[in-house]
Amino acid sequence: METYDLYVDGTWRPSESGERFDTVSPMSGETLARFPLGTPGDVDRAVRAARGALDDWRRVPAPRRGEILFEAARIMRRRKQKLGELVTREMGKVISEGLGDVQEAIDMMEYVAGEGRRMQGETVPSELTDKFCMTVREPVGVIGAITPWNFPTAIPCWKLAPALLGGNAILFKPSSLTPLCAARLVEIFEEAGVPSGVLNLVTGRGSVVGRAIVEHPGVTAISFTGGVSTGKTIYAGAAELLKPVHLELGGKNPLIVMDDAMLDLAIEGVMFGAFGTAGQRCTAASRLVLHEDIYDEAMEMLLEQVERMRIGDPLDPDVDMGPMASQGQLEKTLEYIDVGRDEGATLRYGGDRLRGERYDDGFFVQPSVFEAEQGMRITVEEIFGPVLSVIRARDFDDAIGKANDVDYGLSASIYTRDVTRAFRAIRRLEAGVVYVNAPTIGSEIQLPFGGVKNTGNGLREAGSAAIREFTETKTVFIDYSGQLQKAQIRES
Repeated sequence: METYDLYVDGTWRPSESGERFDTVSPMSGETLARFPLGTPGDVDRAVRAARGALDDWRRVPAPRRGEILFEAARIMRRRKQKLGELVTREMGKVISEGLGDVQEAIDMMEYVAGEGRRMQGETVPSELTDKFCMTVREPVGVIGAITPWNFPTAIPCWKLAPALLGGNAILFKPSSLTPLCAARLVEIFEEAGVPSGVLNLVTGRGSVVGRAIVEHPGVTAISFTGGVSTGKTIYAGAAELLKPVHLELGGKNPLIVMDDAMLDLAIEGVMFGAFGTAGQRCTAASRLVLHEDIYDEAMEMLLEQVERMRIGDPLDPDVDMGPMASQGQLEKTLEYIDVGRDEGATLRYGGDRLRGERYDDGFFVQPSVFEAEQGMRITVEEIFGPVLSVIRARDFDDAIGKANDVDYGLSASIYTRDVTRAFRAIRRLEAGVVYVNAPTIGSEIQLPFGGVKNTGNGLREAGSAAIREFTETKTVFIDYSGQLQKAQIRES
């Protein structure tokens, strides 16, 4: 069993608390490694290291910072198989998705690295003679990056790569369910040439380490991906210091299937959207809205596919769904299944924890399918598990109305062969990401990602937004006229 320390100022060092916690495989309950329970004092030391390294790092030319990210991506590519297996062992998603998690991290690093030779600003004409106007991008400062467990390499790289490219120093706090993946990432960045103090890792409880990061005056900005309640707490705490915060929160994503859809394609999309990663995605298709004319046929096709699903060891390439990520996630999912039953929703499949020799002590649950009415708790609250609510719609307008009838707005999908319907759905769906004839997942890193309503605070990650999230705009005026010129104060 491996034992790790905190990574501060370029060295691995123990926490001042002397206490540790275990990261456990959801497949078997096996302890994979031990990590320190960080303290506010550990956070303070990491912040001082980051601030000490910031000035030198921001002076490194952006193309050179990009070269370091390219090298980190090359290392990750060489180690992709082992990293993907680690994601699967520590988080529980099936191996194809574990490898996909790592590939997304590689893609993000390579994309952002290329921005080192762009980092575009603006140039515009001045209203005065012999005067030049432009904007440039500057580092924000010290970034507090707080990341979840469901994409333990991809989401950290969505934050760490653009923050580093932008010239910032970082205090990285990963989920306590997947710290081993985080430690491997830090080792890769160190090997690629990120200088001491620029990237610091502090593990521990969100209520202790996360709170200390948010409240520390030396942390300039926060980037957080996680649950809505935690996001609101972070937003309120950072507001006391007028600290910028980027929030990427939950989703309750609808997948609409119209009466003219290719049903085979749609059901294939539902299966991956609803049950991939055991439903533990903010983009999971947790609501299936079916046009009433194809409702019975689509339900029959869906249940046939769910019954064929293979649940088990996620390292087995023939397995379709692995375990929940933790005991807590398992219990939450089972509680929501009970809620659905109590509300009167019809459970068509699943609903139970899986036990027996094949599942050992893992956190396995059946994929579950309810027939439900929009407005029930299981149709409006984020479950973050393999629980699908199927909802009947009379027509296109009814489907759009039910799709929008939640407090979230991350992703939405419609299956139709009618181009008019598709474009109307694109306009009317209340979501930051819309898919046509594809499930509500699979965002590509070269486009901005994020949502509306309770899904976040209006900002975006990835794509053209990646660098903007971690840089400030500086406006520059250069007057080479040799005389005092007063904008707006002149003879008409």
